[in-house]
Amino acid sequence: MPHFAKTLFIINPKSGRQNKLNIQDLIRKHLPEDSFDIVETEFAGHATELARQGAKDGFRVVAAVGGDGTVNEVARGLLGTRAALAIIPKGSGNGLARHLNIPLEVPAALDLFHNSTFSRIDTCTINGHPFFCTAGFGFDGYISSIFARNARRGLRSYVELILKEFTKFKPGKATVQLNHENFETDCFVLTFANASQYGNNAYIAPMADIRDGLLDVCLIRELSLQKAMAVSYGLLTKKIATSGHAEFFKTQEITAQTKEQMPFHADGEYVGEACEFHVQIKPLSLEVLIPAS
Repeated sequence: MPHFAKTLFIINPKSGRQNKLNIQDLIRKHLPEDSFDIVETEFAGHATELARQGAKDGFRVVAAVGGDGTVNEVARGLLGTRAALAIIPKGSGNGLARHLNIPLEVPAALDLFHNSTFSRIDTCTINGHPFFCTAGFGFDGYISSIFARNARRGLRSYVELILKEFTKFKPGKATVQLNHENFETDCFVLTFANASQYGNNAYIAPMADIRDGLLDVCLIRELSLQKAMAVSYGLLTKKIATSGHAEFFKTQEITAQTKEQMPFHADGEYVGEACEFHVQIKPLSLEVLIPAS
């Protein structure tokens, strides 16, 4: 990175991991005092406002200090600006940070400011809502809607919720249009991937390239308990594409309709319900700070 480009750190004080760390003291320890400002979020959506204002105020880099939700909010505020996104991971999933090889420990992520470079990545929207890793509907959207109301956070709570709700969820029908083709399908999961993973090294689209201008679409039509175990193994070993239980497509744009409204997520965060989904990719539309190597 050019010598300590002026950086705005946006901290989500409620993010799940490493809450005992004094993030502000660590920032002051790792960077020259005149090279940054620090603000904290106060409500949902606040990080987007702060990031957008930071870009207007001339900050070259705006750093999201938090989990995937905070990263999504900050990145949304930087779209269409000249500011670059940096990530200090402090969540449980850290999907975009992992894809970009950002160190997961806060001190190591701050050390990155001494040896980094700028790069551009694709961004996407689902029904107009920006996302940077994955979005989708089906079982993952259903889980996101329940998890949003869950007082307990973290990976363990998420896994417990999946195990509890798996047998309750019934796949619906969807009509899908992509690459000038239409087809109807059962739909347990329909995931739109810009990056390779959900987070926690769960690779839903291990072949995804965040700079190729294409969405990687993963369709799982139906899933018995036995198949779910095979898919879970595939997620953790990057072998889901060869598991025989998932289908993959590459496209720049996709539309899907369902008969009933279904919950959907963007970067793991519950967005709402819809019965029509329009997903697009915007090539190389966000600048990010990544390791120089």
